[in-house]
Amino acid sequence: MIIGKNRRQVILNIKKSVKEKNFNAKVEPNDPILSKKERLNLVKNFWTNHDKLFSRIINLIARGILNVGTPILTFNTKIDNPTSLKNLSSAIVTCNHYNQFDCLPLKRLAMNYHKRLYFVIEDANLKLPNWIGFLMRNIDSIPVTASIEYLGRDLPRHLERILLRNNWIVIYPEQELWQNYRKPRPLQKGAYYYAAKMNVPIISCFVEIRDTKKREKLHPEFNKTRWILHVLPTIYPNPKLSIVENAQKMQEIDYQQKKQAYEKAYHKKLDYKFTDWDIAGYNKK
Repeated sequence: MIIGKNRRQVILNIKKSVKEKNFNAKVEPNDPILSKKERLNLVKNFWTNHDKLFSRIINLIARGILNVGTPILTFNTKIDNPTSLKNLSSAIVTCNHYNQFDCLPLKRLAMNYHKRLYFVIEDANLKLPNWIGFLMRNIDSIPVTASIEYLGRDLPRHLERILLRNNWIVIYPEQELWQNYRKPRPLQKGAYYYAAKMNVPIISCFVEIRDTKKREKLHPEFNKTRWILHVLPTIYPNPKLSIVENAQKMQEIDYQQKKQAYEKAYHKKLDYKFTDWDIAGYNKK
């Protein structure tokens, strides 16, 4: 499913970012533009209202919608999960970030193991309009904002509280969404730092995006795609290493696993020379 306007501009932005080797750049042109103060206030208000009765009720409704919709919307999604995850209590899940609904295969994976799944989201997503904004604000979201105080004090407290209840948390270490981009991108360290700090494993995932011959109705320059979620070997922190050493090691292992999964899925060596094929389903005219 392709969502959003100006998809060709997004592709041009991706191409430009690849050329500049800026693999975590924002490429969506219509994201809300907010000041640092507005972002901080958004996140502060989110947590202020989080445990109020009304918010808890809305959260139950939003989660119910997601629980019902996930099996339907991922009907054609294959989950390649060679190793059972049933013995994992709490964990951080990492995956490539390629679609507004790329959380759905991960949600289905969590549902298979009867796990509640939380999602780390960018602060500006709290301002998205319509039903997407409703879901962003009211499913099990954990907003992040570029504040040293928040990232160093408040966010770890929220993560720890959730992980102590044996839940899973999705963190996209590629940071920004790149629509239908097939390749795994260099990873940011945040997910691995928090995994090391909380002493929880990383459930390493990579989604392969396959083309179909069916056109997108709203975006005829794209064919529809189908997804295959590859669940890769779980990455555990080493008790003999420091938090910083563990974070770096886990980050390196995760990138290599995603790289190997890409090369196995597409039978291509990973490089970062942009071609139109890099954007799954794209029919350039």
